[in-house]
Amino acid sequence: MSIELASYGIKNSKINYQLSPEELTKKMVELGQGEITSSGAVNMLTGEFTGRSPKDRFIVKDEITEDNVWWDGNINIPFDSEKFDALYDKVVAHLSNREVYVRDAFACADDSYKTKIRAITETPAANLFIYNMFIRPTEEELKNFGDSEWTIINAPTFVANAEEDGTRQHNFSILNFKRKIVLNGGTGYTGEMKKGIFSALNFIMPVFRKTLPMHCSANSGENGDTAMFFGLSGTGKTTLSADKNRRLIGDDEHGWTEDNTVFNFEGGCYAKVINLSPEGEPEIFAAIKDGALLENCKLVQGTNEVDFTDTSITENTRVSYPIDYIENIAVPSVGKNPKNIFFLSFDAYGVFPPIARLNPDQAAYLFISGYTSKVAGTEAGVTEPQTTFSTCFGAPFMPLHPTKYAEMLSDKVEKTGVNVWLINTGWNGQKQRMSLKDTRAVINAALNGDLNNVEFRKDPYFGFEVPVAIEGVAQEKLNPATSFTTEEAYKENAQILAAKFKENFKKFEEFATADLLAGGPTI
Repeated sequence: MSIELASYGIKNSKINYQLSPEELTKKMVELGQGEITSSGAVNMLTGEFTGRSPKDRFIVKDEITEDNVWWDGNINIPFDSEKFDALYDKVVAHLSNREVYVRDAFACADDSYKTKIRAITETPAANLFIYNMFIRPTEEELKNFGDSEWTIINAPTFVANAEEDGTRQHNFSILNFKRKIVLNGGTGYTGEMKKGIFSALNFIMPVFRKTLPMHCSANSGENGDTAMFFGLSGTGKTTLSADKNRRLIGDDEHGWTEDNTVFNFEGGCYAKVINLSPEGEPEIFAAIKDGALLENCKLVQGTNEVDFTDTSITENTRVSYPIDYIENIAVPSVGKNPKNIFFLSFDAYGVFPPIARLNPDQAAYLFISGYTSKVAGTEAGVTEPQTTFSTCFGAPFMPLHPTKYAEMLSDKVEKTGVNVWLINTGWNGQKQRMSLKDTRAVINAALNGDLNNVEFRKDPYFGFEVPVAIEGVAQEKLNPATSFTTEEAYKENAQILAAKFKENFKKFEEFATADLLAGGPTI
């Protein structure tokens, strides 16, 4: 199948269309852009940027976005449409007269929402990432693909002139909803591409499709019940959703439709691999094989074995692979009958219990808050617990005002009767982390319906309901106050955390309903 790129402004380029993972891997090695590891996966270095650059992510402000996007100036940063057009012309000129890689794929596993994506990339590595992370069309679908709905243009070696081009510095990721383009330049970090499409869908789904987009993982049980896991980095989202007794729907980005279906936006997984081991996360470890793309990993000197403990390049070491590299998956990546939602928080104050049940107002409030903690050692300069809030558990990717997503979630919780649970994967009062064994036990109790008829107590500071006893979990662990040396110490920490929630929520108060405000701390 032959294609042309002149309509994009890319001229006289050698076009590599729809290359296989094997061909792309071979290209990477030939160009000195990758190294084959002992497992068969290829490892690449992304250069200057080993993660997303949130301050360099922009949205073009035009008649589509002007009155809909929440222009907070920090996450959703406006970009002039004329500046975009001029920068776009520069990027496609940069890609002209050289070898480029083109791939057609889909986003959204539900056929009713399937979105056609075309990615034009400067490097074979970026194209392999697209192959892994988006939904791969069949030969028949490819023949009838037609025009794409969204285009990703990725040029990591293009350097912007901030003063002339309107960017903050030399790298950028820009969404243009009118032209339906994700434009990336100056960065080799592949995650910018998938997060660009995710951000676009986070605007399109609620505004035009009445569907709630979610930064969460999801799985389904033998009875067809679906569970969703929301959580920021380090809270265990990927680990807890990879359950040998349940089918994985997806590990990062989903939509929840009006007819109560949950579907994966992606066709792959993008997992952190720092300190990865076959014992701790066997499913991810086994997926690192031919076709998988490792990023910024170090190899053991003199070998091609990956040292997953090495953080000398970054702690954000990653792997992308097709979702069918995981054995126990839902096919297609769609779930029905949502029954349980889990909000995962690393609470460094020891105040949250291992599990608590939330009412719809509390669910919406905690959803907007998106609470976790950075603890000593996770980042340079962090010596005491630092409270972190990321709205809707994915602030950098949410173009609308957070209350829009929270109200949609609250409405769905009320209409479906889905259970919403708060899970503390962080510390108790002695700064001891909740064990994975106990966390799985409380989650399994919720999934199995074991908590439907148990006694609950009301938390005095946050108002949510806490089970008094769960089989297999020591009873004192369910009451965080017992892990503090004194009642006064527990009370002090609870008041500090409640105050931080209230302070964080002030920026949402003028947009929030009375019910939503009632979901916050009770003190």
